[in-house]
Amino acid sequence: MIYQLPECKNEKVPAPSCQFKHRMSMQVRFNDIDILGHINNSTYLAFFDLAKADYFTKATSARVEIGGVSLAIVNINCNFYSPGYFNEPLDAVTAVTRISRRSVTMEQRLYNRESGDVKCTATTILVGFDASSATGIEIPQEYVERLEAFEGRKLMVEK
Repeated sequence: MIYQLPECKNEKVPAPSCQFKHRMSMQVRFNDIDILGHINNSTYLAFFDLAKADYFTKATSARVEIGGVSLAIVNINCNFYSPGYFNEPLDAVTAVTRISRRSVTMEQRLYNRESGDVKCTATTILVGFDASSATGIEIPQEYVERLEAFEGRKLMVEK
């Protein structure tokens, strides 16, 4: 299923680079709010982490935990466009946009599901990681195939 995003009227927000097949509703808690009444910037990263974990569980049937498929975040770029508030109806959408031999690139956005107002976008790069030896590893081919099947398109850019 492809999620149709509501129209965002903020011209500073870039168009998504792909369609999204994963969506997760977020619950803003009282402790997510800063002294100004906005969602704290660090909370957006926590929302994106929850959505990433749910995405990988649904896309690959792999459990995201120690002993499961090991991916380590090596880079996150967030762009903030509009403040979020307590009790605002927020959804996060997530997609894998690219896979190389050793890395996975994801695109995410958090938005108000009623107004379409985009709060934040993120691009995250994760690498294959072997926790027992603390070294990088190649992304397993089976994992690539499951992600490509979930997204319905070729993601691998190099072998």
